[in-house]
Amino acid sequence: MLVMDAIAEILKREGISHLFCYPTTPLIEAAAAAGIRPILCRQERVGVDMANGYARTLNGRPPAAFAMQYGPGAENAFPGVATAFSDGSPVLVLPLGHPRARAQVFPTFRSSRAYASVTKQAEELILPAETANVMRRAFSAL
Repeated sequence: MLVMDAIAEILKREGISHLFCYPTTPLIEAAAAAGIRPILCRQERVGVDMANGYARTLNGRPPAAFAMQYGPGAENAFPGVATAFSDGSPVLVLPLGHPRARAQVFPTFRSSRAYASVTKQAEELILPAETANVMRRAFSAL
Protein backbone atom coordinates (compact mmCIF):
# COMPACT_ATOMS: atom_id res chain seq x y z
CA MET A 1 0.00 0.00 0.00
CA LEU A 2 1.31 3.45 -0.90
CA VAL A 3 1.48 6.20 1.72
CA MET A 4 -1.18 8.23 -0.12
CA ASP A 5 -3.52 5.23 -0.12
CA ALA A 6 -2.97 4.76 3.62
CA ILE A 7 -3.68 8.44 4.29
CA ALA A 8 -6.86 8.28 2.19
CA GLU A 9 -8.03 5.20 4.09
CA ILE A 10 -7.36 6.91 7.43
CA LEU A 11 -9.28 9.99 6.28
CA LYS A 12 -12.23 7.80 5.33
CA ARG A 13 -12.18 5.94 8.65
CA GLU A 14 -12.11 9.28 10.48
CA GLY A 15 -15.32 10.28 8.71
CA ILE A 16 -13.92 12.60 6.05
CA SER A 17 -16.32 12.49 3.10
CA HIS A 18 -15.00 15.51 1.15
CA LEU A 19 -11.41 16.51 0.45
CA PHE A 20 -10.98 20.16 -0.46
CA CYS A 21 -7.91 20.33 -2.65
CA TYR A 22 -5.77 22.15 -5.16
CA PRO A 23 -3.76 20.15 -7.69
CA THR A 24 -1.31 18.64 -7.91
CA THR A 25 -1.08 16.05 -5.20
CA PRO A 26 -1.48 12.29 -5.55
CA LEU A 27 -3.74 12.39 -2.50
CA ILE A 28 -6.58 13.61 -4.73
CA GLU A 29 -6.65 10.39 -6.75
CA ALA A 30 -6.09 8.22 -3.67
CA ALA A 31 -8.97 9.91 -1.85
CA ALA A 32 -11.29 9.50 -4.84
CA ALA A 33 -10.39 5.80 -5.05
CA ALA A 34 -11.22 5.47 -1.33
CA GLY A 35 -14.67 7.01 -1.87
CA ILE A 36 -13.86 10.52 -0.65
CA ARG A 37 -15.21 13.25 -2.90
CA PRO A 38 -12.49 15.69 -4.02
CA ILE A 39 -13.61 19.30 -4.29
CA LEU A 40 -11.16 21.30 -6.40
CA CYS A 41 -10.70 24.99 -5.82
CA ARG A 42 -9.08 27.71 -7.92
CA GLN A 43 -6.59 28.91 -5.32
CA GLU A 44 -5.11 27.35 -2.18
CA ARG A 45 -6.22 30.05 0.29
CA VAL A 46 -9.76 29.78 -1.02
CA GLY A 47 -9.64 25.99 -0.65
CA VAL A 48 -8.68 26.25 3.02
CA ASP A 49 -11.44 28.84 3.49
CA MET A 50 -13.92 26.41 1.90
CA ALA A 51 -12.78 23.66 4.28
CA ASN A 52 -13.06 26.12 7.17
CA GLY A 53 -16.64 26.98 6.26
CA TYR A 54 -17.52 23.32 5.77
CA ALA A 55 -16.10 22.38 9.19
CA ARG A 56 -18.02 25.23 10.83
CA THR A 57 -21.33 24.20 9.27
CA LEU A 58 -20.84 20.69 10.66
CA ASN A 59 -19.67 21.92 14.09
CA GLY A 60 -16.37 20.15 13.42
CA ARG A 61 -17.87 16.66 13.32
CA PRO A 62 -16.19 15.34 11.25
CA PRO A 63 -13.35 17.81 10.72
CA ALA A 64 -12.62 19.13 7.24
CA ALA A 65 -9.50 18.33 5.22
CA PHE A 66 -7.56 20.27 2.60
CA ALA A 67 -4.66 18.99 0.45
CA MET A 68 -2.32 20.91 -1.83
CA GLN A 69 1.07 20.79 -3.51
CA TYR A 70 4.31 21.65 -1.76
CA GLY A 71 6.17 24.94 -2.07
CA PRO A 72 4.06 27.69 -3.63
CA GLY A 73 0.84 25.81 -2.89
CA ALA A 74 1.64 25.54 0.80
CA GLU A 75 2.72 29.19 0.86
CA ASN A 76 -0.51 30.35 -0.81
CA ALA A 77 -2.59 28.37 1.70
CA PHE A 78 -0.99 30.07 4.71
CA PRO A 79 -3.57 32.90 5.15
CA GLY A 80 -6.42 30.39 5.02
CA VAL A 81 -4.72 28.16 7.59
CA ALA A 82 -4.18 31.16 9.88
CA THR A 83 -7.84 32.14 9.53
CA ALA A 84 -9.08 28.62 10.29
CA PHE A 85 -6.80 28.51 13.35
CA SER A 86 -8.06 31.86 14.65
CA ASP A 87 -11.66 30.73 14.01
CA GLY A 88 -11.00 27.55 15.99
CA SER A 89 -12.12 25.40 13.06
CA PRO A 90 -10.91 21.80 12.88
CA VAL A 91 -9.27 21.73 9.45
CA LEU A 92 -6.66 19.09 8.64
CA VAL A 93 -4.15 20.57 6.19
CA LEU A 94 -2.16 18.08 4.11
CA PRO A 95 0.56 19.74 2.04
CA LEU A 96 2.56 17.51 -0.25
CA GLY A 97 6.18 17.34 0.89
CA HIS A 98 9.34 17.92 -1.08
CA PRO A 99 11.22 14.79 -2.17
CA ARG A 100 13.39 13.62 0.72
CA ALA A 101 16.64 14.35 -1.16
CA ARG A 102 15.66 18.03 -1.52
CA ALA A 103 13.63 18.58 1.64
CA GLN A 104 16.45 20.32 3.53
CA VAL A 105 17.83 22.31 0.59
CA PHE A 106 17.43 26.09 0.74
CA PRO A 107 15.08 27.76 -0.27
CA THR A 108 12.42 25.03 0.00
CA PHE A 109 9.33 26.06 1.95
CA ARG A 110 8.98 23.89 5.07
CA SER A 111 5.27 23.73 5.89
CA SER A 112 5.86 22.21 9.33
CA ARG A 113 8.02 25.16 10.38
CA ALA A 114 5.90 27.86 8.80
CA TYR A 115 2.58 26.49 10.08
CA ALA A 116 3.79 25.81 13.64
CA SER A 117 2.55 29.20 14.89
CA VAL A 118 -0.91 28.93 13.28
CA THR A 119 -1.81 25.30 13.96
CA LYS A 120 -2.26 23.04 16.95
CA GLN A 121 -0.01 20.39 15.39
CA ALA A 122 2.51 20.61 12.55
CA GLU A 123 4.53 17.55 11.71
CA GLU A 124 6.38 16.14 8.72
CA LEU A 125 5.79 12.58 7.60
CA ILE A 126 9.32 11.36 6.88
CA LEU A 127 9.07 7.58 7.16
CA PRO A 128 6.21 5.66 5.51
CA ALA A 129 6.02 3.36 8.55
CA GLU A 130 5.03 6.38 10.68
CA THR A 131 1.94 7.24 8.61
CA ALA A 132 -0.62 5.90 11.09
CA ASN A 133 1.12 7.53 14.07
CA VAL A 134 1.44 10.93 12.40
CA MET A 135 -2.21 10.85 11.29
CA ARG A 136 -3.34 9.77 14.77
CA ARG A 137 -1.55 12.73 16.33
CA ALA A 138 -3.01 15.06 13.70
CA PHE A 139 -6.59 13.93 14.31
CA SER A 140 -6.08 13.99 18.08
CA ALA A 141 -5.01 17.63 17.85
CA LEU A 142 -8.18 18.58 15.99
